[in-house]
Amino acid sequence: MIADDDPGIVDAVEMLLEFEGYTVTTTVDGSTVLDMKDELPDLLLLDIWMSGEDGRDICRKLKATTATKNIPIIMVSASRDIADSAMEAGADDFLAKPFEMNVLLKKIERLTH
Repeated sequence: MIADDDPGIVDAVEMLLEFEGYTVTTTVDGSTVLDMKDELPDLLLLDIWMSGEDGRDICRKLKATTATKNIPIIMVSASRDIADSAMEAGADDFLAKPFEMNVLLKKIERLTH
């Protein structure tokens, strides 16, 4: 699942991942990530700065919930200096924008196998 409030990033990453054989769901609204109940993703690509929601707060809530605590989360941000706070929030990995798609694919591969 991709959660980012930048539709351009969502579209580009979604196309790449689908080309690589992944089934992708997307949202530009951080609060919908917390509403996940039945169809839990194998991995969440979560933007730190989402409109109305801080991705780190979303990450903390997901990691504190039994049903979602084991979902690997890669946090993404244009600000490289907040990698530490992303990891402190429980993220499994961090990626600074702009990023190389092959770096993203390697991180996804590592966290889902």
